[in-house]
Amino acid sequence: MILNPAKLLAEAEQHTGLNDYGDDSFPERFTIAMAQLQKLGMDESGQQAAAKVAVGLVTSRLSFFNDHKTIPGLADEVIERPLFATGEPRSGTTLLHALLSVDPAAQSLRFWEVMYPSPPPGLARPDDPRRALADDDWREINSMAPDWLKIHPYNDMLGDGLPECERTWAMDFRVMTPTAWWKAPIGMYVGGMPVDAHAQYRIHKMMLQHCQYCPDKIGPAKKHWALKGFHGPRLKAFFDTYPDARLIWIHRDPVQVTASRIGMAAALTKAFARGKVDVSEQASIHLAATRAGIQDTMNNPLVDDPRIFHVRYKDFTGDPVGTIAKFYAFAGYDFTPEAEQAMRDYLANNKGDRYGKFVYAASDIGVDIAELNDEFAPYRERFGLDVEVR
Repeated sequence: MILNPAKLLAEAEQHTGLNDYGDDSFPERFTIAMAQLQKLGMDESGQQAAAKVAVGLVTSRLSFFNDHKTIPGLADEVIERPLFATGEPRSGTTLLHALLSVDPAAQSLRFWEVMYPSPPPGLARPDDPRRALADDDWREINSMAPDWLKIHPYNDMLGDGLPECERTWAMDFRVMTPTAWWKAPIGMYVGGMPVDAHAQYRIHKMMLQHCQYCPDKIGPAKKHWALKGFHGPRLKAFFDTYPDARLIWIHRDPVQVTASRIGMAAALTKAFARGKVDVSEQASIHLAATRAGIQDTMNNPLVDDPRIFHVRYKDFTGDPVGTIAKFYAFAGYDFTPEAEQAMRDYLANNKGDRYGKFVYAASDIGVDIAELNDEFAPYRERFGLDVEVR
């Protein structure tokens, strides 16, 4: 059996000479992941590709945890007052994240860092070969899925692009993100993996420590972190891990969100699964995901936590820089002239449709839109949203 979990773990251990996974539950979770992959019915070449990805992620994990255990001071890095962007998928968080990241006083995760996290990226020189390796990875990804540049134009930054926080969990086998699994024909794989929010944020914080660690650095004071992820359903673990964090949360019409995420999922599934895509199947998956996210937002008392700055999508898109200035004041950060200029320059030089317009249709949702509008009316009323799709 190609996707034999014991053999794949043994291969990673032999390659690294390490066997500490940093979590006793990891081998069991890895076994579940391999079983999920076996159910997809991949041919032999597909299984071989998936096995190679799996071993690569396990190898990264073993080296990552060994770094954390053996490098003096790495585990003592303090992550202080980080800023996070969140919201439902397709709600403007990509642009928000990009703008937050260009502040000269900010630091953001980069794809090359989370794709190749060992040794600690904070120690890397400008000519570190991992940067070029990740650039090549992204050229391959973009050639396979050219529509992704319409959906997420910041992917043209290649290895220096901005990953979502969830990408840090790829080597934990909690999620199978396309940016980790594009070499295997599994499409945009959603669900089926064991989740543990506190364990996931433990990995996330360790990744920030890895990327921040640079004891011999000479230069400006430590920068604040500017990050993006889908943190709404995990607020308890999020604030337990980062009690001094501040979170900006964009709210957009859920019908528009659903239509856009179906279009995105269909495009990526078609690209990475190497075949036809069932749009109705993607519609069912992503309407259910939107409904779950909206329900959690409406029922979770932590949504009203004073560390969260809520903003409407139309207000953010109408004045992105002004919105961020208000968020900085909320978070207790100075919105410097240098930060404002960097953000305005980004907007001027990086048009969102520079690779063409991403087109999607509400009709793909496959349900009566009027009924869906009624269903989401309480959410709209709570956050002052307009109906965008009728």
